[in-house]
Amino acid sequence: MTSRSVLQLIVLAAIWGGSFLFMRISATVMGPAVLIELRVLFAAIALLIVSVYLKRKLPFIAHIRHFFTIGLFNTALPFLLFAYAAQTLNASTLSILNSTAAIWGAVIGLIWHRNRLNGAAILGLLIGVIGVAILVGWDAMRIEENATLPIIAGVMAACCYGIATNYAKNAPSVSAFNNAHGSMWAACLIVLPLVPFIPMREVPSSEVWTSVMLLGVLCTGIAYLLYFRLITDIGPASALSVTFLIPMFGILWGHLFLDEPIGINTIVGAILVLTGTKLVTGFSLSALVQRRKN
Repeated sequence: MTSRSVLQLIVLAAIWGGSFLFMRISATVMGPAVLIELRVLFAAIALLIVSVYLKRKLPFIAHIRHFFTIGLFNTALPFLLFAYAAQTLNASTLSILNSTAAIWGAVIGLIWHRNRLNGAAILGLLIGVIGVAILVGWDAMRIEENATLPIIAGVMAACCYGIATNYAKNAPSVSAFNNAHGSMWAACLIVLPLVPFIPMREVPSSEVWTSVMLLGVLCTGIAYLLYFRLITDIGPASALSVTFLIPMFGILWGHLFLDEPIGINTIVGAILVLTGTKLVTGFSLSALVQRRKN
């Protein structure tokens, strides 16, 4: 893995870690439905501009069922669930819950594709569950009854990513860029009917509008382009390492910009979740670096 690829991974993790900060800022004002509709719309428009520049035609109708499936499980549902959870949980907790997506992917793969789990993966699952319990258990005690549903929503959002990952293994052959572009337009159509029923709660300030635009254009549109570029350059297994960096930035941004405390439970929970994810996925940075050298 080149120094350029490592830098791109760090930048991507910083951007995606920032998405939880922006959701935390804007979710209570916009409401989950309006926030996510604007997020995917801004992202879709950004990707449309790029596709026009690159002269890449989107075969939306030809793969409409595929795009709606990806748009539902990889975009609309998890985005909505995280936006709902962001009204209560802090950015640190959200980013760490997000990192359990790889664990969910392994569990769902066990059921869906009959993938076998070795001893290390089973141990990783147990460690990951303990990490989540430590992390969110403190929040549940601090926020009391208001924390239960947001915590479940955050966990289910990560589960959606696990479903999308396993679906993609047998999905139609569509380019990575078209997957990102098509799924965003599909997500726009999926979320749109919810907007009248979950309206905006307050008149957004300039700070909120800025957060929403950055969430859509930077954290979704541009981040997808960077991610798919990384997949092309270093492969999907290496690109997976971004999962281990996102919580670090989610915790950092939340502390710097929202004065969120970094308690011992946050540190211990994050370490356990990431250790569990590493064991479940079998990820090894040294092995990936050696593979790239060969």
